[in-house]
Amino acid sequence: MIKINIPNPDITITQRKQIPKESEPEIKSVYGFIDFHLIPRDKGGIFLFFDKNDELLFVGKARKLRQRIKKHFEDTVSPIKNHRDQVHKIDICIVEDPMEREIYETYAINKLKSKYNVEKVFY
Repeated sequence: MIKINIPNPDITITQRKQIPKESEPEIKSVYGFIDFHLIPRDKGGIFLFFDKNDELLFVGKARKLRQRIKKHFEDTVSPIKNHRDQVHKIDICIVEDPMEREIYETYAINKLKSKYNVEKVFY
């Protein structure tokens, strides 16, 4: 039997409002998220979208995390396009190896029973 442990999140961002300080520019909110700048541009990994009750909504992987995560909130073909307003927290795990990303994504979808992943479901 193969033992797989999903990595602990390197970054977690949650919906929040900006409390601007003096001379601080306003950050544009995307579905309530203002901390996309904390996600590395040039790193690969997996990401997990959770709702307010910590229920797993969606798991994905990407070669460039920030671009891919933001795309889920902008495009019309995302599997969560009708559920974007449910996303409250995003966990990001940096995983540079493409094969490891694939394994972790598939494992997380099935072990944690992601709600809106329709492909790679074996349960």
